Parts: sequence; structure tokens; C-alpha cells
Amino acid sequence: MKTDPVSIVPCADYAPETCERALSEVLRPLGGLDWVKPGMRIAIKANLVSAAKPEKAVTTHPALLAALTRLLIARGASVVIGDSPGNLFNASVLNRVYSVSGLAEAERAGAELNHDFSEKEAFYPDAVQAKSFSYTAWLDHADAIINFCKLKSHGMMSLSAAAKNMFGTVPGTKKPEYHYRFPNPNDFAEMIVDLDEYFRPALHICDAVVAMEGNGPTQGKPKALGCLLASKDPHCLDVLAATLIGLSPAEVPTIAAAQRRGLAPERVEQLTVAGDASAFMRGDFELIRNRNSHLFVSGRTVFGRALQAGMNACLVSKPKVSRRACVGCGRCRDVCPAHTISIVNGKAVIDRKHCIKCFCCQEFCPVGAMRVHRAAVARILTR
Repeated sequence: MKTDPVSIVPCADYAPETCERALSEVLRPLGGLDWVKPGMRIAIKANLVSAAKPEKAVTTHPALLAALTRLLIARGASVVIGDSPGNLFNASVLNRVYSVSGLAEAERAGAELNHDFSEKEAFYPDAVQAKSFSYTAWLDHADAIINFCKLKSHGMMSLSAAAKNMFGTVPGTKKPEYHYRFPNPNDFAEMIVDLDEYFRPALHICDAVVAMEGNGPTQGKPKALGCLLASKDPHCLDVLAATLIGLSPAEVPTIAAAQRRGLAPERVEQLTVAGDASAFMRGDFELIRNRNSHLFVSGRTVFGRALQAGMNACLVSKPKVSRRACVGCGRCRDVCPAHTISIVNGKAVIDRKHCIKCFCCQEFCPVGAMRVHRAAVARILTR
């Protein structure tokens, strides 16, 4: 079993001096930034999933990105910040995301915002799922990657933090294709771990100053946690992040996938934690529990398989449309990889028979009309 230390420190707000001090403190137990040498080009892979104002808690906060930029430039490095949102990977889309997300603050600190929108194909024979995949080529021009994620609830993966953030290396419009290729959450999680193993960022930092709870990762509610986390390992960081918000590691498919490979501890108690994590534990965080947490996976006889299918149908979570909130914009229809959504009389309608339950519609609905619906039986079992 592989474990790396995880550091956690208070960060009460996004004031520039608070951010810079907290970043220095959270990195100190990991050796700081001593590995950064003059002349290095550092890519900061932020969470810029959509064009959202910083106070919405959707994206990595620009004050933290600016503070990290200053620390890196002080060591003689150059910095480029980027991501591939769930949309077209081009200048028009990214410039709006950069603008609305407040990244001018990072530019003023000396960072360059990525404008290389080329793509490449990777071949990774050691992968469990993603033996070949498309990725954003701007990362190839960096000497090292720092993965700077945001702590959020997530419809399909329960938790969006360090491991999940590397899905942003896949070009935007190809993301639904990967959901279609890997509709099972466990397979999708294995694919995410493959990406983490392929890119191997030098450092992972998590913005948990203000996290997102509820209908995450884009339409949830901001939730103050008041801390930063950091580690050289994404899965160890995620084990602690999940525990902070009340999830057990086994409920997060990416952590479970990492555990199967011996890349993450089974329990948070097996982590080496620098800092007082108990100060940031929240028992009132509104979660989206993984829909497969209680699925039956055995059933070798015909009767057993029928029983398994019936029980799983009762337990599985599904995207559900709030007809009151739906504005009929068609964004869910456009991003659905299985093409199971249509707009009827100005409202979204889901073809349940062919829905693969990837929750792309829930993630990218601009008004939060799509939500994760859990069956009553599933809710009872996780009380």
C-alpha cells in the first residue's frame, strides 16, 4: 500500500496575504517548493469547469492561483494556468471562462493563461481502462504539473477533488465520449486513475476554503470549510478530503479504484497527516453518495441475476428533471453522450430506457434543474 503525507492548514478567506501565507504553510511539511528550479515552466492545472464567478465555489479561486504564481515566480519559474472545461476547447470558450472566473488576478501576478488549444493522442499500455486517450497538448510544454483542485460534491463520483480534477486533461467536447465509453462508475473511476498515473503531477493542492456541497460540481451551494490541503499523491489527499465532508473512502469510486491498485490506504487512520484535520471535519455537509455503494454484484444463476437486476434497479441513482426549474435551453440534450434527452414543450425529457446515468446533464445544466435522484430504498440503506 502506497501512502504519502497529506498536509492541512487553516485558510480563513481569500485575502491575498492569507492565501500566500496558507500556501507556504501547507507546503512546508512536503518540502515546500524547493524542487522548483530557475527556468522551469510550471503548468497549474486548475479546476475551470465552467464560466462561474469565484463566489459560486465552482472553480479554483483566482486569489489562490495568484498566490501560488507569486511563490513560483519568486523561485525563477514561469507559470501557465489552464484547464479544458466541458465545452469547446477553443479561445472563445476559454477566454470567457478566464474572464468570469477572475483569472485576471493570476495574470497580474505574472501567470500566463493557456491559449494552446491543440490536442494529442496518448498510448498508455499499462492503463487499466484508458490505454489510449486524447489530451490537451499544452501540458507537454511544462517541466512539471501542479494539480490545483476544488473540493466539491459530484453527481457521478461523489467527490471532486485531486484525482477527478485530472479529467480536465481530456479536451472538452470529448468528455461526453469518455462517459459513453465508461458508463459504469467503477470503470470511469479506473480511467481517472489512469490519467493520474499517466500525468503524475508533482504536487496536488486542494482549495477547501469555500467548498461546494449539494448539487455539485457546478450547481451546488458554497460551503465554508476554511482550509487548504496538499500532498504529492492525489488519492491520499482525496482520502482526507472525503473524510472531512463525511464520506467514507469506499464511497468514492476513484479512491476505491486506487485502493484496488495499492495506491491509497483503506482508512484515513493510515494516513500521515500534518496538521489538525479534526478542526475542519463537517458533519453537516450535503453529500451526493455514490450510486453504486450498495449495488449487488453477484448472481450466478438465472434467478440470482434477475434478483440482482431488480435490486440494482431499486437502488441506482438517476438524473431527474425539476420541471419547475428547467428553462428548456437544451444544454443537457447537447452534452448527453447517449443522446437520450429531448426538449418537449419547453422542458427536458429523459429517455430512461437508454440513459447511461453518467450525470453529464446534471453537471452542465446551467440552472441546476437536473439533480441526482436516489431511490427511497437507497436512502434508507445509507441512513
